[in-house]
Amino acid sequence: MKDGLLTERQKEVLRYRKQGLTQQQIADLINTSKANVCTIEKSATENIKRARETLDFVNTLDAQELCTISAEADLLDAVNTIYDEAEKTGIKVRYDTVALINRVRDANPDKIHARYVQDSIRVYITRKGDLYFG
Repeated sequence: MKDGLLTERQKEVLRYRKQGLTQQQIADLINTSKANVCTIEKSATENIKRARETLDFVNTLDAQELCTISAEADLLDAVNTIYDEAEKTGIKVRYDTVALINRVRDANPDKIHARYVQDSIRVYITRKGDLYFG
């Protein structure tokens, strides 16, 4: 039975993958094919991506666009830009530098490689200093 956005099978596969098991090892454990494990994992990943996109939308409803971090930007420079732009609006960012870097990375794993932004990222800020990315 599906509870939320993931089925029990999807949760099970993701738990095993988090433990470092290969798709073949998981298939052997749950008595199915590697191809089926691949399909289950892909569906779960797509559901998670859609959930994140929905949450990003909801979170930005009460936020204003602050700036856009351009592709090829150094992440450390991008964080300084965020602080500078927030200061111009009179809003204090709620995160220190390390926490902000981690927040940007966690929210945009497919857009960050090493210290560099691979694809532009829109930054939104609430009056309370929370940041969201789109």
